Amino acid sequence: MRIVIAHPRAEAREQWVRMLGELLPQARIEGWAPGSAPADYAIGWLDTPGFFDEQTRLRAIFSAGAGVDHLMKQPGLPPRLPVVRLEDAGMGPQMIEYCLHEILRVQRRFDDYAAAQRESAWRPLPALARADLTVGVFGLGVLGAQVASALADFGYPVRGYSRSPKSIDGVECFDERSGLQSFLGGCRMLVLLAPLTETTRGLFDAQRLAWLPAGASLVNVARGPLIDDDALLEALDSGHLASATLDVFGEEPLPPGHPFWRHPKIRITPHVSAMTMVEESAPQVARKILALERGEAVGGLVDRRRGY
Repeated sequence: MRIVIAHPRAEAREQWVRMLGELLPQARIEGWAPGSAPADYAIGWLDTPGFFDEQTRLRAIFSAGAGVDHLMKQPGLPPRLPVVRLEDAGMGPQMIEYCLHEILRVQRRFDDYAAAQRESAWRPLPALARADLTVGVFGLGVLGAQVASALADFGYPVRGYSRSPKSIDGVECFDERSGLQSFLGGCRMLVLLAPLTETTRGLFDAQRLAWLPAGASLVNVARGPLIDDDALLEALDSGHLASATLDVFGEEPLPPGHPFWRHPKIRITPHVSAMTMVEESAPQVARKILALERGEAVGGLVDRRRGY
């Protein structure tokens, strides 16, 4: 059995090779480069065209991250090749920390204190009550459900939205039956954790951002193209939205001249809200490869029609 690791970062590529080699000693595992021998399985984060033109023997390909949009847009992806996403891979706790940090920043008014410091102003301010800070989580997959549940346990009113009906203790769940407008209308903070698909691309345009209550804040830790950039800037400039924290962007790295860099109401991080933990991901992938070899079903199999 041959396995190739296709990843733009050499460090990650080598880590995958080493850890899978320990878990699957019967397999030959190597980093992929143009001209590599045909493999049975591939794990990767593809950014180089031509991979599927060469790798014509694959039985399955595993994403090296929670998202699969980078794979779905690759030219030559065989229509029947199983695509498998990572399920959590150690990203849940990281995502919870990141989102909780941003919610606390709003609740405890740390941006206001930063502004006061720049003015050398001693200005104590009342914090927002948790009960008044309803958090909406758009996307209740593996990561979204963990974030929603953790925030509810922390005492925030939490509502979640998913395409199909979900039930999570302590979370008011919405879906297509109740409508997106009804969900967004009650979100003092909105956290985006949905996959990028043809349905969600550009979903948060001027109309849908206007459905949020005046003074709401937004956190995007999913994919940049979920949001219409111009609509977000307009919502912030008009005062309808109070702030936005963005970890993901339509173009990464974010170009130096992009207006997001200089906007006083936007906080930027460089796609670090949750990093793939190879030490947790490799055992998951190894188990699934062995299951596929036995002809068994595996979790995380992508539905091509939905895109996740």
